[in-house]
Amino acid sequence: MIKIYTDGSCIGNPGNGGWAAIIMNGENKIQIKGSKKNTTNNQMELLAPIQALKKIPKGSKVQIFTDSKYVKSGITEWIYNWKKNGWITANKKQVKNKELWTELDLLTNEFEINWKWVKAHSTDKLNNEVDLIAREAANL
Repeated sequence: MIKIYTDGSCIGNPGNGGWAAIIMNGENKIQIKGSKKNTTNNQMELLAPIQALKKIPKGSKVQIFTDSKYVKSGITEWIYNWKKNGWITANKKQVKNKELWTELDLLTNEFEINWKWVKAHSTDKLNNEVDLIAREAANL
């Protein structure tokens, strides 16, 4: 099973953003990161798993660890009603970051994914490591 730790960071919101992922495939550890100007924290949180999934073989069994309840709840719960309701939220507003949600949704269909939420800035070593990488990317 491939394990992926993801995080996003933003200096200001909106502001300079960074995303990062650590991909663990057995003993093999890969770090990826990116940055974007004039973005939001939520966009960076979504870009991290999107970019990570693009780096692994389709059909893989994957565990994705995120400290973003927005990402975990969005992709495992909310997205079904958003799609059913034409990308309108329960508050009758357009879903923010629809393009990123659509891309993540399409990607998740190509894998067997178990989403795990982890507490930010806690005892999870790899979550803390990916947080640091994302913050560094936001500062680029």
